[in-house]
Amino acid sequence: MYFATESPVWGGGRAFYDPGVSGKVLARAHLVSVGQFSDIAAQEMYREPGADLDLAEALGEGRSVLGGGRYETLVCLGAMDGIPVLTFTAPWGVDELEWNKPSASYVRLLGSGLLEAGAWDANTVARYLAACPGAAGRWTARDIADLIAQSE
Repeated sequence: MYFATESPVWGGGRAFYDPGVSGKVLARAHLVSVGQFSDIAAQEMYREPGADLDLAEALGEGRSVLGGGRYETLVCLGAMDGIPVLTFTAPWGVDELEWNKPSASYVRLLGSGLLEAGAWDANTVARYLAACPGAAGRWTARDIADLIAQSE
């Protein structure tokens, strides 16, 4: 995961996933319908929600680029309990644009969500987020752990 571009909502870098980079990405899964996924993706793409996305290419090929903007690329990460795991990200890779520091409120949201997944402790989540490009060198694990603790 890396942080880049500028979120007008969060006031800092947005989180993106680059499937071309090896390593581990901490994530939290939510079981949603195709319609719910389509609406969430449409909102993140600044499109009008309401129409279901055609997921055939993403499910069959592992990736589907719906546009050139951020969050307009669908990626199938595999399956959990036989259910496809899909996410959306940018069509560019981690080294193709300038990284941007995420805001405290965004880091707190991401950290709290990962912690609520129950697979990691707060220090693991904080170290992970602090090491992500865009946050690395701009956020310390201690600072992120403190932000996460404020959410509890």
